[in-house]
Amino acid sequence: MSDTSLLPLAIALAPAPLMAVAALLACRAPRATGPWKPFHALAGVALLAALAGLVLQLVRGSASVAGAIPGLAPSLSGAWLAVLVQLLGTVIGAFSERYLDGEPGQARYVGGLAGVLAAVQLLLLADHWLVLIAAWWAVGQALQTLLCFYADRPFALLAAHKKRIADRAADVLLLTAAALAWTEVGSGSLTALRTHLAAGDSSLSLQLSALCLVMAAILRTALLPVHGWLIQVMEAPTPVSALLHAGVVNLGAFVLNRLAPLIEATPLAGALLVVMGLGTAALAGMVMLTRVSIKVRLAWSTVAQMGFMLMQCGLGLYTLALLHLIGHSLYKAHTFLASSSVVRHHRLQALQGPHTTAAFSLLAAPLLAGAIVLGIQALVAALGAADAPWPLWWTALLALAWAPLLWQPAAAPAGSRIGLLQAATGAAWVAGLTLLAVLAHAVPLGVAETPGPADALGLLALAGMAALYVCVAGLQWRPRSLEACRRWSYAGFYVDEIYTRLALRLRSGGWTSTPPARSSALDAAPAPSPGSH
Repeated sequence: MSDTSLLPLAIALAPAPLMAVAALLACRAPRATGPWKPFHALAGVALLAALAGLVLQLVRGSASVAGAIPGLAPSLSGAWLAVLVQLLGTVIGAFSERYLDGEPGQARYVGGLAGVLAAVQLLLLADHWLVLIAAWWAVGQALQTLLCFYADRPFALLAAHKKRIADRAADVLLLTAAALAWTEVGSGSLTALRTHLAAGDSSLSLQLSALCLVMAAILRTALLPVHGWLIQVMEAPTPVSALLHAGVVNLGAFVLNRLAPLIEATPLAGALLVVMGLGTAALAGMVMLTRVSIKVRLAWSTVAQMGFMLMQCGLGLYTLALLHLIGHSLYKAHTFLASSSVVRHHRLQALQGPHTTAAFSLLAAPLLAGAIVLGIQALVAALGAADAPWPLWWTALLALAWAPLLWQPAAAPAGSRIGLLQAATGAAWVAGLTLLAVLAHAVPLGVAETPGPADALGLLALAGMAALYVCVAGLQWRPRSLEACRRWSYAGFYVDEIYTRLALRLRSGGWTSTPPARSSALDAAPAPSPGSH
């Protein structure tokens, strides 16, 4: 193979070794210059390399360099996420230097941050089971350094320990999935696996492999009931939370996207993703509404979004799942890094008094959203930009998901100028999001289109979303009459208790202080009154 043909692969590989070098230099940085200057320089070069790799992927593709290095293969979807991850890592690094000014142990922090970025970049290139498993393991190991940056905080140690247990269980499941697929295909190559599945051969071993892969993704993306560590890592520095919530925890959706043919060949695996994702999204969404702590609310929001993301993978909506991943990463990174201004914004809202939603809009919003979705679908179909009409359950699902955008505050009557302006703004949002969903397949993300989910799974997702909407609307309409439900929701429905007790029994001797005996200690205070936030 010529040097010219190897250029795209070399550029695609560059971010991972650059960040690995940054991690090594952080440990040897002189006190005079500190660890930050080498990190910023190498992170900037890695970002330029990731951007160049994406451009080459869009122009030339990756077919010409496939298999040039065993176990590694660039992809268009991986190139998009490589740019996203490196951009977020570079920004978070710049924020961290100011945030940790004067703190001891900054070299250890930089080493952990660069190590996470290097491992994630390697994971995005993985084309072999062993490379995938090793890279995902390395992400967790590097992240442990950041989670335990304040080693004197019991909740930080507890969160890191709970995550470690979930990661080791996920590693066992991934190794099992790899062994089952390797035995059947005769190779550990993920490309060979996709080729084998394209021939229509889905044996029992491959279906069991898909189930193990799905359960590993559930553990790594902090779905219920192992979500508690993601809430308790709020003890770590804020930029660590931004890195975790904006990038690391989303990797499960990318892995499922890369192995979509294996999931599609196993209906039970897709059903498991829908059930677990839907349950997580519903419960975490309810808990998030009762929280007053900004960072804790953001953490519960991430748990809910991970549920929605894996549910989309289970429904076969991989393009939307990848778009969701990119949008969620950018939003959460910005929100965590700007959390201090969010506190100021909420104080201004408190001065204005509590806001209530008009009862009529709670009922009318889903109908209006459904009409807008149907109208956009009809318009796009008339222009010939849509392949086929959506099933009715999908239209209703989007209408329920976007109906809150059309809610009207009780203080603004429907006929007032403020009410009309808010209604027009909400309708524009619904129309724009619907148009994006309809045309998502046209975005060059490198995601293979799938036949689509079975109607049974779609109806199950619709029923779950309808139940969630009814609960949320009930909290908006009659908050005081649902006080008992609100207290359960505030406590996280006590789902994390069993896993926390198991983690404490399995704890090693690495605690520097005695960890709390209950995961709900943060929730020991009574739930706030309905009008307090």
